[in-house]
Amino acid sequence: MRQEYGIFRRINTGVPIFHNRHIHGLGAYGGMGYTSVMTDLDYIIIGGGAAGLMCAGQASKRGRRGIVIEHAAKVGQKIRISGGGRANFTNLHTTAADFLSDNPRFCISALKRYTQFDFIALVEKHDITYHQRDHGQLFCDGSAQQIIDMLLSEASGVPMHIATSVQQVSRSAERFHVQTDQGDFSAASLVIATGGPSIPKMGSSDFGCVLARQFGLKVIEPRPGLVPLTFDTATLARLQKLAGISLNATIRLGKVRFSEALLFTHRGLSGPVILQISSYWQPGQAVVIDLLPGTDIFQFLKDARTDQPKKDLRRVLAQCLPKRLAHAILDFLGCDGRLGEASDKSLRRVADHINAWSVTPNGSEGYRTAEVTVGGVDTRELSSKSMQANTVPGLYFIGETVDVTGHLGGFNFQWAWASGHACGLVV
Repeated sequence: MRQEYGIFRRINTGVPIFHNRHIHGLGAYGGMGYTSVMTDLDYIIIGGGAAGLMCAGQASKRGRRGIVIEHAAKVGQKIRISGGGRANFTNLHTTAADFLSDNPRFCISALKRYTQFDFIALVEKHDITYHQRDHGQLFCDGSAQQIIDMLLSEASGVPMHIATSVQQVSRSAERFHVQTDQGDFSAASLVIATGGPSIPKMGSSDFGCVLARQFGLKVIEPRPGLVPLTFDTATLARLQKLAGISLNATIRLGKVRFSEALLFTHRGLSGPVILQISSYWQPGQAVVIDLLPGTDIFQFLKDARTDQPKKDLRRVLAQCLPKRLAHAILDFLGCDGRLGEASDKSLRRVADHINAWSVTPNGSEGYRTAEVTVGGVDTRELSSKSMQANTVPGLYFIGETVDVTGHLGGFNFQWAWASGHACGLVV
């Protein structure tokens, strides 16, 4: 009896989901004799995340025949955990300026041709209710699973080969050949949508970059992005005493500036403002933090010295900052006593430590907690219209695999939708 590939169950989207095991006899398409080698495919998508599912949906609408190969036990894993389980699926204010890349204009074409409003229209078409939070972030009212189900519905009929490991990829006779632990596949087009190595506990890896190099494409060296920053032992000892304190702050690195919440932790600094700057930070660079944006603390203290000279500096500063933080700053600087006895020089030292605190991280928490990967396939190697490799016809890279990284707040999903859509129109 001939060995057949896979079995599947149908969920309410009608998408075949193939599992990681073989059966004998009955073919996976209801007795059609589907063997362990498929050669009649138009495309193969490796990676069943946001970009891969979007691409599959667009390609299926054009009548193209293809499959999605996903190594995890479920598709859409990063969608499922995003936004605290509610999926921060896009951002109302998305523009090309919200993305970091070694080739910053590359993302413009895809983002203009499939906007945040196009994706919102798709969400509304599927009757998914949502709400807006700060800075234009959009979240599902219900579960992030709704977004996954929506994408699977759009890709209805595209087989999803889950829990399937790719062992080798090659190209000959203008076709790509993909060998997996569950069978071999061949197609005219190959789409790499495997993301980057961020959050390795979910099985993420540098597969896309390795494959790009295999085909002679350049790669911008990947590094963790949207990740908490860490510090040397002495600095960390100071910060650990402040763990749990959160406040709105402004952070800058060169010409890059963000204003959001900052959080002191037992491991260093975190919070949205730190995650944002981390995508730009390079080892050895100092970041400058304003712990009281909009307040000239030097002028505030000078005025207080005139109006309330007998007041204690600690008490006055605690009116502006969390008490523990105010006291820690003064202890570190060795400033204390009544305001009337404080010199301009000492008040300036306090103000500089609050309005322009310069601190140099010694690293980050790495891919373990990074929300995204900065870097990836060099976009100069790709068509901005189709995501196809310029020197390898039929080979495409989309989503986080590409050197396009969005800011925190739904931007990375919007890049996944836009790049997946652009690719799905041509594969």
